[in-house]
Amino acid sequence: MLRVLVTRPEPGASRTAQRLQETGFQPILLPLTETAALPVDAGLLPGNAVAAVITSANAVRLASRELIAALAGLPCHAVGTRTAEAARKAGFSSVSEGPGDAEALAASLAGHLSGMTIVYLCGRVRFPVFEQRLKAAGVQVHAVETYDTVAVGYSDEAVLERLSGQPADAVLLYSAKAAAAMRILARRSALQGLLEKTRFFALSARIAAALDDTPDERIRTAAQPDEETLLALLRARP
Repeated sequence: MLRVLVTRPEPGASRTAQRLQETGFQPILLPLTETAALPVDAGLLPGNAVAAVITSANAVRLASRELIAALAGLPCHAVGTRTAEAARKAGFSSVSEGPGDAEALAASLAGHLSGMTIVYLCGRVRFPVFEQRLKAAGVQVHAVETYDTVAVGYSDEAVLERLSGQPADAVLLYSAKAAAAMRILARRSALQGLLEKTRFFALSARIAAALDDTPDERIRTAAQPDEETLLALLRARP
């Protein structure tokens, strides 16, 4: 049975582990990042906002009730299915589901929101292209950081215990921060023997790029930045 390290934070890690078990893999939870809510003053939101936009489910899950209440009456544009589900659960009444990719969502919004203001619920750590694309199209983006993503540190002993002293066959990587942390772990002398033949499955090319000193033949990159595509890539491994 293929042993797969799951590096994403909870609650997604346990959800992914269940999917792996259902398809015949042995998941090993090793979250390399965790999320923490940030305080936000809902009174500072722009009064002329015409929509809320979300590219991460964590951005709405970790938002305060006051913030959601202040925005729930606006149309909400979510990047994909899971983010849309989180927005509806949080209390947004009008939610549209995007194509699953932040850049594609920016392109779809740019045409009809030029000259208008949107509230972008997001994390402190994020890829800037989404905002850059909208701003270039004349959309006023008011970013509201509802959470931060921080690295989780592990001792050699803790990692060895998680792995039960056995090599990991594959690692699933969902963020560049997690990929960078994984690269550091793989360099540790106590862990090299367990990770020297491991293959890395990255959600995007940007995430894969954080493994800059890893041989290309050990890296696989999902064609689309969603978990279904990533897991399909894992199942289709050569």
